[in-house]
Amino acid sequence: MDLALQGASGTAETEVSDKAKRRRFSPAEKLRILEAADRCDKSGELGALLRREGIYSSHLAAWRKARRERGESAGLEPQKRGPKGVRKDERERDVKVAKLERENARLARELERAKAIIEIQKKVAELLGIPLAKPGEES
Repeated sequence: MDLALQGASGTAETEVSDKAKRRRFSPAEKLRILEAADRCDKSGELGALLRREGIYSSHLAAWRKARRERGESAGLEPQKRGPKGVRKDERERDVKVAKLERENARLARELERAKAIIEIQKKVAELLGIPLAKPGEES
């Protein structure tokens, strides 16, 4: 060992990167590790496998769960992160709903105006002494 790499205690210094990088496992790697873990039957074999691969038991648990829920090949594919995109038919539906809501509000305003005009006409007819036909009567 090079003496320049040894620390004061005589052990080798390790280089630490500035920023940790997330490890990514391909579906083939996950499947290989899961199969190796399934073959472990002696005491300590699974721990040795985890240390050798540099993974935690939680990785195995999550991969097994994904494989069980989504199937052998699709279960080990990485999940997309972030919000789901809005589909075209959903956008069209939202536009149509907004348009119908605006039209509904416009029609409600027109109805209120029409009711107000009818009430005024009734009062004018009453003041002028003009008899109004009752609903269901013919004039």
